[in-house]
Amino acid sequence: MAGNNPVFSRIEKRLQDEQGYAGFGQQPQRPGQPQQGYAQQGYGQQGYGQQPGYYPPTPMSPEQLDAMYQRPSAGPIDTGRVTLDDVIMKTLTLFALVLASAGVTWALTSAQPRLIMPIWLVGMFGGLVVGLVIGFMKKVSVPLILAYSILEGAFVGAFSRVMEANYSGIVMTAVVATLATFAGMFLGYKMGIIKVTSRSRRIFGMALMGYLLFSLVNVLGLFLGWTSGWGFGGSGMLGIGISILGVGLASYSLAVDFDSVEQGVRMGAPEKYSWLFAHGIIVSLVWLYIEILRLLARLRD
Repeated sequence: MAGNNPVFSRIEKRLQDEQGYAGFGQQPQRPGQPQQGYAQQGYGQQGYGQQPGYYPPTPMSPEQLDAMYQRPSAGPIDTGRVTLDDVIMKTLTLFALVLASAGVTWALTSAQPRLIMPIWLVGMFGGLVVGLVIGFMKKVSVPLILAYSILEGAFVGAFSRVMEANYSGIVMTAVVATLATFAGMFLGYKMGIIKVTSRSRRIFGMALMGYLLFSLVNVLGLFLGWTSGWGFGGSGMLGIGISILGVGLASYSLAVDFDSVEQGVRMGAPEKYSWLFAHGIIVSLVWLYIEILRLLARLRD
């Protein structure tokens, strides 16, 4: 189930490490082997009714039995498992946090432009650190996931303000394109047009690692003055091709996220993982928005 999204890449290992979850980690019982967890005792050692801790069952009336059998079967919510509705609601919650943080940053930097760069750096590097902590923690930390959404929103707001100042109207176009791409990827995945397989995950993972390495080198080159503007590739055909590749990878990352959520629900993952699934979708969605914004700016140049 592990995807190549940095958030989803460790979920399968975490689930398998949790003993007793959905049968993972339990040793098969051999024929004739006594069931573990129950004391074995010969029939002749103690008389029936004299066993320690034994209490005869309380008789139930026909009405009580009928009411018991009429009850609906326990669903995922009753058993503490992830549901699709739960993931959707938590995704919307994190998305609202990102929008609120971005909106506050947008308004704040409009009145005080000198705050753009500090907020940009805090949001970018703070979100990176918190994201890595979330990805490598053994436990699911809801406060950290919420903090990441706020930091990511601050970075998105500052970055969008700079892009809008240089390319009027580009932010709204990028927002509409991002939401349309998200909807298209979801429909394509649900209809079976876009498939996620073990082979496609491996190919996607290798391409993603190469793109991330290039992005890190590009950022380093900008900070050290090795290049300027958009960095390596500039705004020419090479740069546009790099941005198209980034949009494609971010888009397919959403399909991998959808597949991971679907597998998590089918396998009965613990309810706490719904926050982690939602966080992973937000990571891909913000990445897609940034890549679309960069592509539109390069096309204008």
